[in-house]
Amino acid sequence: MKLGMMFRDVSTSLLRRPVTEKYPFERREPPDRLRGKLIWNPEACIGCGLCEKDCPAHAIEVFVVDREEKRFVLTYHPDRCTFCAQCVISCRHGCLELSNQEWELAALNRSPFTIHYGNENDVQLVLAEQSLSDDSKAEIDRD
Repeated sequence: MKLGMMFRDVSTSLLRRPVTEKYPFERREPPDRLRGKLIWNPEACIGCGLCEKDCPAHAIEVFVVDREEKRFVLTYHPDRCTFCAQCVISCRHGCLELSNQEWELAALNRSPFTIHYGNENDVQLVLAEQSLSDDSKAEIDRD
């Protein structure tokens, strides 16, 4: 690099304002098309499971508790999600969307990276069934 070019760059940088944003303290409005956290509308869901089948990252699991009463549990794994919006496109009833307001998903451990949508009692029921099935799989592996 020539010395003259370096002085020109330094002098122009001294006369300009910094471009750096003070992000956590000064927030800008996110773009409308930003793909953030998955939001589920349980009233519109029929439990067809197309979102689960079409998700290339296997970030969605749909559990049917009672189809006639429309009781479903949707488990979302943001740590697996690629935010491709394939689940939103595949949902025929429009019960899924990617929020443009909730996009800060970083955490210090993996525990917040499993989100369960649905009635709290139904979620507990599904989690209990999963733990039982995991225990039975562990017993089969031991045998």
